[in-house]
Amino acid sequence: MTETDAIELVVPASLKEVDRVRRFLCDYLGCLGLKEEDELKIELALHEICVNIALYAYPEGQAGDLAIRIWRNDGTLFIEVRDRGVPFDPVKKSNPDMLARLRSGKRGGLGVFFFRTMMDGLSYRRDGDENILTVSKNI
Repeated sequence: MTETDAIELVVPASLKEVDRVRRFLCDYLGCLGLKEEDELKIELALHEICVNIALYAYPEGQAGDLAIRIWRNDGTLFIEVRDRGVPFDPVKKSNPDMLARLRSGKRGGLGVFFFRTMMDGLSYRRDGDENILTVSKNI
């Protein structure tokens, strides 16, 4: 697979870093000439992934990083996110019952659903002690 324009950022897995990740992504997307709707979907997907890692990947009191790598190949944008937190495979997570959620008024818990439905591809693997999540969008 040939990668075009690959870039990478490593930040602490913290909510404080989510804006930095967003700027990193937006800088990359800015020169691609994507439709605004696609840019927003990609941005929200990565936002939800980073928030989930910041909140749940590392047990309380444990610090860790997350690495984001972005590249293009044959009309597809790829975003790979790596962390060394608790194993979690979002591919195996079932979609929520949206009607039941609305009726119950329950908040939160939709991040995986959002990034799964806003992107065109999703894969996960565990390599040693590392979670590797890759999402893709046809551009």
